[in-house]
Amino acid sequence: AGGLHSRTIEVLDQRGIADRFLSQGKVAQVAGFAWIPLDISDFPTRHPYGLALWQNHIERILAGWVDDLEVPVYRGHEVTGFAQGDTGIDVQVSEDGSPQSSRSLRARYLVGCDGGRSLIRKAAGIEFPGWDSTISHLIAEVETAEEPQWGSRRDDLGIHGLTRLEEGGSGRTVRVMVTEQHPSATAGNGEPTLRDLSQALIAVYGSDFGIHSPTSISRFTDVARQAASYRKGRVLLAGDAAHVHYPVGGQGLNIGVQDAVNLGWKLAQVVKGISPESLLDTYHAERHPVAARVLHNTMAQVALLRTDNRTNALRDSVAELLSMDEPRKRFAGIMSGLDLHYDLGDGQGEEHPLLGRRMPDLDVITEQGPLRVFTLLHDARPVLLNLSLSEPRDHEDPDAFEITPWADRIRSIDAEYAGNWELPVLGQVAAPTAVLIRPDGYVAWVRESRDGRGGRDAGLREALTTWFGAP
Repeated sequence: AGGLHSRTIEVLDQRGIADRFLSQGKVAQVAGFAWIPLDISDFPTRHPYGLALWQNHIERILAGWVDDLEVPVYRGHEVTGFAQGDTGIDVQVSEDGSPQSSRSLRARYLVGCDGGRSLIRKAAGIEFPGWDSTISHLIAEVETAEEPQWGSRRDDLGIHGLTRLEEGGSGRTVRVMVTEQHPSATAGNGEPTLRDLSQALIAVYGSDFGIHSPTSISRFTDVARQAASYRKGRVLLAGDAAHVHYPVGGQGLNIGVQDAVNLGWKLAQVVKGISPESLLDTYHAERHPVAARVLHNTMAQVALLRTDNRTNALRDSVAELLSMDEPRKRFAGIMSGLDLHYDLGDGQGEEHPLLGRRMPDLDVITEQGPLRVFTLLHDARPVLLNLSLSEPRDHEDPDAFEITPWADRIRSIDAEYAGNWELPVLGQVAAPTAVLIRPDGYVAWVRESRDGRGGRDAGLREALTTWFGAP
């Protein structure tokens, strides 16, 4: 993966670690649909851009944060199997792949984040339906004896690219992506070889540039599959273990991160006994449609990337449409993750447009002074933000919310905000007087006016109980 989209940067900002990534990458307009650029610089977000940053650096920075949190990580341990029980799950792990090094770990839950070929998904018996591949590419990190033709290209043979690695000492250590001429090669046995890469490069460029000393060579395709369920008993799936698709648009890593953010706080509450196990079912309900939409739009992008004359004509028409403001914003919202909407309403269709959407990172005034909303989420606790008061209230104030049973779970903040409320794609929305924000940054309850339809805190207790446990 080559970087982060806007919503993922926001998610990291909600935990107070976005600067760690921004300082290491290059801010750029990276959103696009089938290589048609989509500018989000006018979007209402503190991060109206993407971040070019290779995955190995993203992983390194995340690992540093894990170290700061003093979370134990057992590196070099391979899961070989597991057995579910009524109260937990026994996970078999091996340090070197041999039966002699095998041991068992006891856990409450097991989350499979082990990629598209997920052993955990297969062992749990979770189906992985979808569509087989129609194209395939080789991707590699190699050294070259000759100066390559740098940059990306799209031609009659497909899409290709050669990029100088920033850590390359010789200046000719390159990252290669090249389309294979025979997609059926993906059905062959074994992993791709240096010879396979050489032949593919010669077919496209007329030369393999003297490639040698590969660090890695792998193959990816446009296969599109999604787990039928993200949960089976005590086993859950996230990231590529739950969904695989063509990487055009750079959505895979980003929705994987957001899978984890959606699941993490819910799993923590269940493990701590705050919420019932049924809360975990909302993970599938919310995240499965997100990946289904990604599979759908990546399949559309694959079709637009074909290089025959008719597809080129269609691509020109789509590019013209995406140059218009409304289509650009709609598709840029999809690709950047900023338009995400979880269905948290009652089905009556009268909910405030904020409900189920990301909370904007407003600059609010509190008793502690000016604060950004995202700073209130740094410790991953839910926040009840009361914006209805022009002055601090006391305990007698009739506008106070009765949340005593949840006082140890919810952070309650009185604040003022005088600006407009604007959401990506939707535009300006009516200013609410109070919002309940989940730890993942999505709004779980909205009070539209000081009087409030149906009462001052109508629906608040129900929302608190649904998401943060019974009183």
